[in-house]
Amino acid sequence: MSASTSTGLWWTLAGMGALMVTKAYLDRKRTIDFHDKTVVITGGARGLGLVLARQFAKAGAHVAICARDQAELDRAQADLRMRGTDIFTYACDITDKTQVQAFMRAVEQVLGPVDILVNNAGTIIVSPLENTTEEDFREAMEVNFWSAFHTINAVLPQMRARKSGRIVNITSFGGKIAVPHLSPYSVSKFAFVGYSEGLRSELIKDSIYVTTICPGLIRTGSPRNAIFKGQNEKEYTVFKLGDSIPLFTIAADDCARQILAACRVGEAERIITLPAKIATALHGIAPGLITDTLAFANGFLPDPGGIGEQRATGKDSETWLSNSVLAHLTDEAAKANNEIG
Repeated sequence: MSASTSTGLWWTLAGMGALMVTKAYLDRKRTIDFHDKTVVITGGARGLGLVLARQFAKAGAHVAICARDQAELDRAQADLRMRGTDIFTYACDITDKTQVQAFMRAVEQVLGPVDILVNNAGTIIVSPLENTTEEDFREAMEVNFWSAFHTINAVLPQMRARKSGRIVNITSFGGKIAVPHLSPYSVSKFAFVGYSEGLRSELIKDSIYVTTICPGLIRTGSPRNAIFKGQNEKEYTVFKLGDSIPLFTIAADDCARQILAACRVGEAERIITLPAKIATALHGIAPGLITDTLAFANGFLPDPGGIGEQRATGKDSETWLSNSVLAHLTDEAAKANNEIG
């Protein structure tokens, strides 16, 4: 090895060491304790939101959740009470700015100022492009992007005044790479990722740390409540089975633990699941290759047709295959996480 090569290697290692030391210092400086913190979780009545509520409550936080369905909220509250903790629930349509503001005022009156906001609520529409409508795109934007815009604006003034706060935006791997048959979802999540990253760069000066979470497939049990179009039974079967593959997916509890860990130290971004990390990295290096690979994969997905532009939920699209042992992990998650009424 030449002297110049040895010197270059030394400086590279020294630089990496300095970065690691700096990161460790910042992590210690930014680390917070969740005990007695007020945490708001949107879409917290079922799925990942409910799992997050359990873990924040277990960590000693005062937790508030919202959802549109009061019955779901009641079941979520009963779930937490059985575990020895309680939460504040509020029926709210977070696409309505007025309702969001009323929710945040109620939280402040009952629990105090919001320390941590977790934007978890979302919707997913699975459909080939031919059966997707403009309304599908608008709805995805309303629920997956504008709702978070409303909740963030509702808590920002007080966070800025206190020079303190955490905002966790649960976006998606689909906000990094556009996935076939998920166009409305990906468009809204791409917008959400960009908004979240922009917020972080502008709010750190106010000691408000915004964390962008981009999970891959999570076993929450949520496919039964997703929306399917076209050949809905085939679309649902593919989606549910894909959501049930061990190692390729992550359990909701494990995903939630990673989200709490990222929030605790104020991380900028965390991509969750190894497949999502690898695909995102490859997309950054060779986006054309990944896009063309997904185009090839699209050839194996269901063709347009079926119910066309009509909608069906997953639970109304079950087949013998989606009900088989191959989907056991997703079915168990649905039972555990209040996805079944």
